[in-house]
Amino acid sequence: MGDDPALREFAVEVGRPDGQIDLARAALVVARLEYSDLSPAPYLRRLDELAAASGRHARPAARGRDPLGQLHRVREYLFAELGFSGNRRDYFDPRNSFVNDVLDRRLGIPITLSLVLIEVGRRVGLELHGIGLPGHFITGLRMGDDRILLDAFNRGRIVTAESCEAVVAKAVGRPVPLTEAHWNPVGKRQFLARMLNNLKAVYWRREAWDKAVQVLDRMLVLAPGAAVLGRDRGTALQHLGEHHRAAVEWERYLARCPQADDYEQVRGRLRKAREHVARLN
Repeated sequence: MGDDPALREFAVEVGRPDGQIDLARAALVVARLEYSDLSPAPYLRRLDELAAASGRHARPAARGRDPLGQLHRVREYLFAELGFSGNRRDYFDPRNSFVNDVLDRRLGIPITLSLVLIEVGRRVGLELHGIGLPGHFITGLRMGDDRILLDAFNRGRIVTAESCEAVVAKAVGRPVPLTEAHWNPVGKRQFLARMLNNLKAVYWRREAWDKAVQVLDRMLVLAPGAAVLGRDRGTALQHLGEHHRAAVEWERYLARCPQADDYEQVRGRLRKAREHVARLN
């Protein structure tokens, strides 16, 4: 992992069994992409304080004995009183993907706002979990045979499966029938991978290729066998003028994915990269 201490720390954070990963801490380590000196500790304390404050103002019946009442209190505190909300004005601002910024600005995207809701909920005894729908991320809570769905991007609004289908259709541009599998809780590695994928898309959109490479390095820690990540890393490296390193990534991709739909396209890029390297020698 070279000389990137933040990458090594991220690898340590996600190198334990999924259930033992500290999701908030790992997400804060991701934020060192932009804030190299960031300490997770103050922001972990901030989550503790948010949970404590929501509990202090809860009605007596909501403290531990009434999960639904506690859930509504957490929602009210985070979204109504403190004003956490989705950043509709600048959805692709990278700060929306960094939990420290989300806590400071009270603005984010669905997955980071869900993370705040889940982590505050966990601290008051609520077993909230992430649900990664196509094009949108929400939060769920199982209560017996019932499932409560919350949309943190829309101020913690309680939603239905039917309304989620409408949101997903709008996000992806076509109707997507949601099956039972879509509602499965997202594991912590999956959660972090989706956060990183969002961040990769932001940097790709901004042509911030150095940051895109760093994000892909972290995605490869989570999924070292994902050939497409290596392919994309090669593309980012090529944009940075790192033609030899790009060629290495593309050679590996072509060897591993001979049936890929983009095989000929990538082979063409590889040929041009080799020609460029040869001209330099």
